[in-house]
Amino acid sequence: MDNKFLLGIDIGTSGLKSILMDQEGNVIAEAAVDYQFLSPQQGYTEQDPETWWEATLYSIKKLLQKSRLDAKSILSVGFSGQMHGLVMLDKNGKSIRPAILHNDGRSSKQVEQLNEIFDKHEIFPLAMNRVYSGFLLVSLLWIRENEPENYKKICCVMSPKDYVRYKLTGIVATDHSDASATLAYDIRKNEWNAYLLELLEIDINIFPPIYDTCEVVGTILQSIAQKLSLSKETRVVAGGGDQVMQSIGNGLFTEGDACVNIGTAGQVSFQSDEPRYSSKLLTNTFVSYQKGRWYSMGAIMNAGLCLKWYRSLFEDSNYEEWNKKIVEVKPGSGGLIFLPYLNGERTPCFEPNLSGSFFGLNLSTGNKELARAVMEGVTFALYDAMNACLEVGLNRPKELVVSGGGARSKAWLSIQADIYGIPLKRAKVKEQACVGAAIAAGVGVGVYRGLSEACRQIVSYEDEIYLPDETRHILYQEYYEIYKNYRVASYEQNKKLTIIGRNRDYRKK
Repeated sequence: MDNKFLLGIDIGTSGLKSILMDQEGNVIAEAAVDYQFLSPQQGYTEQDPETWWEATLYSIKKLLQKSRLDAKSILSVGFSGQMHGLVMLDKNGKSIRPAILHNDGRSSKQVEQLNEIFDKHEIFPLAMNRVYSGFLLVSLLWIRENEPENYKKICCVMSPKDYVRYKLTGIVATDHSDASATLAYDIRKNEWNAYLLELLEIDINIFPPIYDTCEVVGTILQSIAQKLSLSKETRVVAGGGDQVMQSIGNGLFTEGDACVNIGTAGQVSFQSDEPRYSSKLLTNTFVSYQKGRWYSMGAIMNAGLCLKWYRSLFEDSNYEEWNKKIVEVKPGSGGLIFLPYLNGERTPCFEPNLSGSFFGLNLSTGNKELARAVMEGVTFALYDAMNACLEVGLNRPKELVVSGGGARSKAWLSIQADIYGIPLKRAKVKEQACVGAAIAAGVGVGVYRGLSEACRQIVSYEDEIYLPDETRHILYQEYYEIYKNYRVASYEQNKKLTIIGRNRDYRKK
């Protein structure tokens, strides 16, 4: 087939994005579908898996309309997806109930129970991650205790993007990156954790076969191929979790590669040749695109969300105008520190009951000083997360690739470079997770001989490099020390204040 096109699909929490890409890396067409998650009661977040499937069908049709390609020229399909969520299928392959998502908060009781079991039976070094509400295993235990009739129906569990691939191919499977983010997986051995599942009296057979990200799982079902006018010979690869696919789309897949992302939340991610375990459980370590590859990550709950919140307080919310105002303010924002805990925090202090704070307000403080302090506070939090990763033995990167909404602000990029003391660069392509999924699709069918060739051919970076200023970096180190001191000193009182504000009796805590 002369014309070779690849389809990359990213299943997010608030929407689905997809691209058609040729083998040279040119994006031929893009499509996006927005949707909402459900919140049947406070703290619960769910989505009907059919929402993702319908969005997938719509987006593929939209791509074909825009590109006017012969659908049979699409060689392969790859996936990126939101991680940790729980999808359950019955014996007929039907979804039993809405999926429980990664940001669900209902499972505090199960988190406590699992923490005790993990500690008693030394599971933490196997799972290599803290127990969080919203992780697949935790949600599964909640289902067993609270919806026993649904639990009895379970034939298979999987992650969100696996459901879409299943609907496309009829094959139940997952990949190592998503499997490693369930808590039911032995990250060193790269397999389901039989010891843990036996302790919990969970049938290991409900967990699907595991593939590498670029490995072909199957081909498109004939009925679906006819519906979409695709070829039933079009192959479908396993894909991976969104963090892995975004890294591939940024050209990062070898030891020493690192990126920082400012979306609604924020992440600092390091590629690694070996699993890095934080005994303090300050970081996350998951499997990357294949067995024998890992990445360590520090995550903050509130990144771009903080600036969005602050801008929402003013009628003048033009993003470019705010950037101009921020540049007028000197580093340090006139002696202001912002703790960006609008919705709790994960790294380095795991605590859902924290709120944000400004310190150092004075009569000279204006909205542009506050806005810059928000950007600096988020960046200090990411610097905290980065340092937590370095503490587990990862090397300080020579440069960082930046992505997400925060990478579109030159003011924020300059602040980041000065605080980290590390040069920053940006990939030219905008939808890195979709590009990563398309690259994986191409590697899986032999369009590229491997990720190295694919990324070298497809991923390029903007000419402008953001270099740190040594004088500003030294000044920001002083501010960072004050930031850390405020974080530690205000922790307990901030926690109490947050709980009171949520009308909960903190005295029982």
